[in-house]
Amino acid sequence: MTEFVTAKNLSQEQAAAVGMAVAVHANVAPDRPAIYSSFGNRTFGELNAKINQLARVFRKAGLKPGDGAALICSNRPEFPEAICAALRTGVRITPVNWHLTTTEMTHIVNDCEARVLIADSRFKEGMEELISNAPGVELALSAGGDMKGFVNYDSALAAEDDSDLDDPVIGSQMLYTSGTTGHPKGVWKEPTSVRASSIAQHLEYIPGEDLDLCTGPLYHAAPLGISLMQPLNSGVGCYLMDKWNPEESLRIIEDHKITHSHMVPTMFHRMLALDEDVRNKYDVSSMKYLIHGAAPCPVHVKKATMEWFGRIMFEYYGGTEGGGGCYILPEDWFKKPGSVGKPSLDGTLILGDDDSILPPGEIGRIYMISPDNGHFKYFKDEGKTDKAYFGEGNTHFTLGDMGYLDEEGYLYLSDRRNDLILSGGVNIYPAEVDACLLLHPAVGDACTIGISNPDWGQEVMSVIEPKEGVEPSDELAAEIIQHCIDTIAKFKCPRSIKFMDELPRSDAGKIKRRVVRDIYEKPSS
Repeated sequence: MTEFVTAKNLSQEQAAAVGMAVAVHANVAPDRPAIYSSFGNRTFGELNAKINQLARVFRKAGLKPGDGAALICSNRPEFPEAICAALRTGVRITPVNWHLTTTEMTHIVNDCEARVLIADSRFKEGMEELISNAPGVELALSAGGDMKGFVNYDSALAAEDDSDLDDPVIGSQMLYTSGTTGHPKGVWKEPTSVRASSIAQHLEYIPGEDLDLCTGPLYHAAPLGISLMQPLNSGVGCYLMDKWNPEESLRIIEDHKITHSHMVPTMFHRMLALDEDVRNKYDVSSMKYLIHGAAPCPVHVKKATMEWFGRIMFEYYGGTEGGGGCYILPEDWFKKPGSVGKPSLDGTLILGDDDSILPPGEIGRIYMISPDNGHFKYFKDEGKTDKAYFGEGNTHFTLGDMGYLDEEGYLYLSDRRNDLILSGGVNIYPAEVDACLLLHPAVGDACTIGISNPDWGQEVMSVIEPKEGVEPSDELAAEIIQHCIDTIAKFKCPRSIKFMDELPRSDAGKIKRRVVRDIYEKPSS
């Protein structure tokens, strides 16, 4: 094995511990590709030089270890530059969801106590308003072009030395939750060099040969951790997609011989929905690892994807908060279809509404164990932090998901707590109904919700995005309902079907169930 060293003769492990992993690979193979994107490419040498320059910009601006910075940036090279500069200067950096409103982004910039803001000029509209309402920001840098009130990113970096830092200090990332109720909250953990997910121990990377395809926005935890930081820390480059598209993904896989990628289940379904001649014209044989999580994946979708790509799908369950998540390897999944695996730390609990511990097979709230050195806090929100934990000493925490453990300790997801449908006192899990609907040949995608019913509390409604070329009709709706009755228990079946040309999706590709519910749910009188 090659002994990688930095200019300061650090070992690879020591370099990672102070945020200098990219520098390790830059010193060994400076011309190796590190970043491909629509906004420019970087070799490891070029990327490392930019990181060092930005790190010095941070220090010149007065940032000290523990200070905050914010990043509003699309999938372009400046994103990893900013993250890695923070990781080697002790800075706490917060990537901000640029799909939010200006008001929401301003809240996060202020809440994370950012002293430096790096913003993509692509989002020029609203940035002048944001910076005028963020009094704590002492330096604003504009990447990709000029903006009023901002210093040009490239000009600021050009004035700085690009050599490796003599005294790097490990920094941290603080991501914000999606904020389904109230404002988003920062998830804060002490800086640590251990950033890989538990599934990372099974992912092999060959520097100079492998290449990762990043399919989602980097401000999300999974694309950032799994599709950017893990490959870069391993000396492997990343192709950053600007916007996900099913056929474009296949083209990139073939053209760039992609070996690793992270996707969410709806992406698999949309790729499978492509015409067979479109799917078959792309060579995906270079793929070695297809990692997925973030939402329950219907069993038939995962099986069909593995029939196509091979048994290379590695599934995980976890969240921004970290802790004792779990993963499942392809061979284990075929023994336990639908499971997300055994928790990586023993002690996962399933709790009922009265906080009692439920036996195997019963659905309840999932509480994962907190490692001794991995407790998170919601930044400046002690109340929300306390509500997330359970047990004396905060031994367990929940992400709000529902599921059950089988007799052998394998975890199965049901749904988010907030998505649960309660009809006539019976719990109905929308994901299970959606999985049934996706089996119908006319269904392109589906979103099941609960709407008010005066007798039952809620009733089941499913909103269908038809496959291309399929015309919605009352007859088709009746046919789809009958398909459900023939497949799952009748009480779970939709009582009504609505059609939408295109279901609302998040920037990560997941269907926005709450948005669909708001469209069809009648307000209470």
